[in-house]
Parts: sequence; structure tokens; C-alpha cells
Amino acid sequence: MNFEEAAAYLVSLGHETLTIKLGLRNTETLLTALGKPHKTFPAVQIAGTNGKGSTAVMLDSICRAAGIRTGLFTSPHLVSITERIKIEGEAISEDEFARLTTVVKTAAEELVARGDLETPPTFFEHVTAIALLAFRDADVELAILETGLGGRLDSTTAAQADVVAITQIAMDHEEYLGHTLGEIAAEKAAIIRPDVTAIIGPRSPDVLDVILRRCEEVHVTPRIATDRAISESSQSTSDGRLRVTFQTPQSIYEKVSLGLRGRHQIDNARIAVALAEALRGRGFQIGHEQIIEGLESANHAGRLELWQTQPPILFDGAHNPAAAQALRDHLDEFVRQPITMIFGAMKDKRLHEMAAILFPKADQLILTELDNPRAASIGDLKAGLPSDLDQKRIYESSSVREALRIAREIAEADDLILITGSLYLVGAAQDALRAP
Repeated sequence: MNFEEAAAYLVSLGHETLTIKLGLRNTETLLTALGKPHKTFPAVQIAGTNGKGSTAVMLDSICRAAGIRTGLFTSPHLVSITERIKIEGEAISEDEFARLTTVVKTAAEELVARGDLETPPTFFEHVTAIALLAFRDADVELAILETGLGGRLDSTTAAQADVVAITQIAMDHEEYLGHTLGEIAAEKAAIIRPDVTAIIGPRSPDVLDVILRRCEEVHVTPRIATDRAISESSQSTSDGRLRVTFQTPQSIYEKVSLGLRGRHQIDNARIAVALAEALRGRGFQIGHEQIIEGLESANHAGRLELWQTQPPILFDGAHNPAAAQALRDHLDEFVRQPITMIFGAMKDKRLHEMAAILFPKADQLILTELDNPRAASIGDLKAGLPSDLDQKRIYESSSVREALRIAREIAEADDLILITGSLYLVGAAQDALRAP
């Protein structure tokens, strides 16, 4: 298969969330047929509702600063599926992705034909296997895996990571993970297995109790990454980059200028520091200055990503109320100019809550539909509008390209265009903006 055929094959398996089948058997069987590529390198697995991707890219940046050959697996992608699989910070090539997809597809078809699998592996199971094969073939020294959904039954858990972390937990994907924070926490905490090193980020006492009970069950003593972190806001930049001093039991990292924008990144950076120190305890050579360098150079597309155009464009894939609140806090603290907001989201999200948090910040609001089977319609989005919102400031568009055209027409040169509500929207917008 070439790249276009590989991408089409994966899409034919169904949307990664709509066709999800939680469980490890398919992935474990597939990895065994592929020669157990995950056994050729140590791994870090990061789970959580929000922040796991940012934590993963910060840890990857730290490790690369230390000269460690890393493989990074994240999801979803913004424009190209190759973005999900990176070796030493660079997405794998389309040719390599196609080659590996062919290998995994062949193995999956043989397993189904022999009756070893009842159904073909899903989109995400395929892509997880492709990533682990890519890491083996590239001789990575460490794989960093962002959990896709949940933890207990997520495909990445089949990789049996030696070090695990849990970031912020909030309500999301309730149809799969549970209808209370405790139930969701239990799903994510299941990545903590005997003999792993476990890093736990700051969280509410009830959620922490669930995670600590899991640690007790498997006889793991976790590190709670709530060590002192002092934000020196007087030295933050106008566009939202914070200078922070972190103090851990091992060291003090002074006046770190975080590469990722937003005050919420302090907690994610704290977990990344704890993970780096844990890896050092497992024999990886990661120095004090390399941790600082990695935090300062980290980049995560689509998360408070600012394009300095006229007018400037801020992209943030806030996809649930907790992420929307983090974005709102950033806007309240750092944005002073009028905001033209383009908003699109998935219909299974808490649209009313997200709208109540974000829409009051919009001087002009453009609602748009996405080309995605899970996308909310204009009707869905309008149903979530706060009753006191000025209807004269609201525009509707049937496509992302139309939304961008409207935004350019109504925004002044010194305004801010904000694109938010879904990473799928961010990816579609960036793709359209880069098109000739």
C-alpha cells in the first residue's frame, strides 16, 4: 500500500471513537503476531482526561534534550495521521507509515482468517501496533505513550509500560468510562500495575483516594507530584508563557520559562519533571539543566498555539468543560483585545457547560459544523447558547472554510481569532489555512 491507500484502509475500519471496542485481547494478540515489538524498549504511559498529551510532549522534549532516542505516540492528529508517531521529535514519513500499516494489516487479516481474532482490530488498535513497530524498527531507547481513552482497557496499556503517570481527571467519555469521577478515576488508575513507578498529579481528595487504593492493591508506592511550584507571574510573557520555579525532593528548577502557554501547564510540567526524575532513577542519564531545557523548548500543536498573523489566531482544542475552563482562565489573564471565536465540537460533549464557560468571552461568535460523524450540528450548538447572549453577535457556518472566511471579514486587524471546541476543528482550520 502507498500512504493514501494506508490512510484509506484505516479510515475504512470506522471512526476511532465511534467504533471503539475497549479491551486488550485484540492488541495483545496482534502484538504477539508481530513479534512483541513493545518488549524491545522501556516505555512510559500517561493517562488522564486533560493534560496527558502536554505532559507527554514535555517529557519527550526533556528526554531528547538529554540525548535519549525517543518514540512518542499521541492522539488525535491535527492534519496528518503521521503526526501521531514521532521518532526523536519528528513524525515518521508517509512511506514508512504505509509500510508499517501494510505489515499490521497483513498480520490482522491472518489472525482473523485463522480464528485467533473474531473481528479485525479497530482503527486505534491498528495505529497503536503501527507505532510500537515503528519504535522497534527505529531502535528507540524509550517510548512515551499517551493513553487514548481510559486506561484499563486502552490499547496502549498492552505495551506494559515500566513508568506510568495520571494527569488531571475530569468528566468526559462517560459512555465508556463511567458517570462519576470515581468511576473514571478507577479506569485510569488501572494502568498502575505491580512493579511500575507511578506518578500522580494534583487532584481532588476523592479522586486521589481511588488512585491510592489501586496503588495499595498492587503494592506500589506512588509519587504524588504536588511538590512546591511557585509561579512568578510578574515575569510571565504577554502571550501567556509562564516563568516558574519547581521544587521537588531531589532538586530546585529555577525560573523555568515554560514552552507551553497557560497556567494549567504548571501541573503538567510538574508531572513531567517527576517522570524525568523517575526515569533517572531507572538509569536514564537526565540532568538538571536538561530538564529545564526540555520544558522550555516543548511544543504542542493545537494547545494554546498562537499564530502571529493579522489578525493573530489562537488555536486551542478545548473539548470538555475542564479544558474550556483552562482556556477561559488563560483568556481572562492574558487576552485584552476583542475576540472573534470560531467554535465547533462533538455532539457527545457537554456543550451547555462549554458554552457557558467560553461564549461570554466572544465579542463575535461563529458556530460551525465539522466534517466528522460525531460532530455537533448547528442546531446542537445553538441549543447550548446561554440565554443572555446577544444574538446579533452570532454567525453560523456550514464548514470550517466558511467560518474562516467570516472571521476574516468581521475581525479587525488587532483582534484575536480564537478557534476552539475540538482538536478536529483545530486540525481542519490549520489545514485550510495552509492550503494554497
